[in-house]
Amino acid sequence: MNNLVESIEVLKSSEISEIIKMRINEFSKIKNLGGNVIFRELCFCIMTANCGAEKCIEIHEKIGGKFNTLTELKLTGRFKEYGYRFPNIRSRFIVEARKSKAELENTIKSELNNNNLREWIVRNIKGIGYKEASHFLRNIGFTNYAIIDFHIIDLLVRHGLINRPKTLTKRKYLEIENILKNLAGKLNLNLAELDLYLWFLETGKVLK
Repeated sequence: MNNLVESIEVLKSSEISEIIKMRINEFSKIKNLGGNVIFRELCFCIMTANCGAEKCIEIHEKIGGKFNTLTELKLTGRFKEYGYRFPNIRSRFIVEARKSKAELENTIKSELNNNNLREWIVRNIKGIGYKEASHFLRNIGFTNYAIIDFHIIDLLVRHGLINRPKTLTKRKYLEIENILKNLAGKLNLNLAELDLYLWFLETGKVLK
C-alpha cells in the first residue's frame, strides 16, 4: 500500500489535483438539476457495463436529452448508428428505467442513508449492479461510493492489496470497498476523489 499512497500523494501536488477537483465540482451540481439530467446520468452508467468509457461518453453526448424521449426502437437505432456494443438490451433497460424516473429523483432527494440508497437503485433499476449504481451516484455528486471495475481491481492486485476475485459478488464488492475506504482515509480523500486518482494512475486519464 505504501507505494500506492506515495504515488497518489505525488499526484495530489500536481496539476492533476486541480483537474480532479474541477470534475468533482461538476458532479456535485448534477443531483440538483432535476429528473431529466439525473436520468441521463443513469443512462450513461447503464451504458458503461462491459463497455469502454470513452466510447460511451462520445455516444452519450450525441444522444443527450433524447434519452428522455426516444422509443426503445429509435434508441436501439441510434446505438447501432453510433457503434454501441449492446444496442438492444441496453435500450430496453433505459426505456424501462425511464418509468421510474420520478421515483428515482424523489429517492435520491429523500433521507435514505447512503447504503440504502444504493441498494434501492440496484433493486429497482434493471441493468444496474453495485459498480454501476456507485458510478451513477458518484457522477451526480455523492462522494462515498467506490467504483470497482477491472481497472481498479488490476491496480489493487498489482499493489498486493487484494487477490483477484473470480467473481465480483456483493460481499466481495463491499470487502474491496472497505479496503478503498481505508486507503482514502490514509490519503485524506473521499472515495469519489480516490477513484479519479486511481483511474488516472491506471489509464493516464480523468474521465467520468
